[in-house]
Amino acid sequence: MNESHRRVRLAKSSNRLSCQTAVRQVQPSFKSRLAQATRVMAPTLFALTFASVAHAQGTMDFSGAQTLMGTFKTFAIYAGAVICFGGLIFAGIRMLSGRFQDAIPGLFGALFGAGVLGWGAGWIGSLTGQSM
Repeated sequence: MNESHRRVRLAKSSNRLSCQTAVRQVQPSFKSRLAQATRVMAPTLFALTFASVAHAQGTMDFSGAQTLMGTFKTFAIYAGAVICFGGLIFAGIRMLSGRFQDAIPGLFGALFGAGVLGWGAGWIGSLTGQSM
């Protein structure tokens, strides 16, 4: 009887060990729980990082912006004038040689150059409140 009692006890203890092992295998380890928490929190932390950067934008110094935009405006004026005069010269040469249909692209180029000269410089100046 003593021998059979020991066998039953041994079987129960081995069942208990196998059950504990199964529970331990079913429960996620600390590393997997940490990895899952990181995957869940990463998008929120990413968004909060950019939100804090966006709030800090008001403290940035833009004192050189008007100088830079003035340079762009001057470039637009010169580029528009060069395009306009280039188109007029191209169209004039074509017209003097009697090919009026070939002069039409040159006239559109002159019109485009005038647009760059007027609207381009005006738009760039309006970005920083500069007067024309």
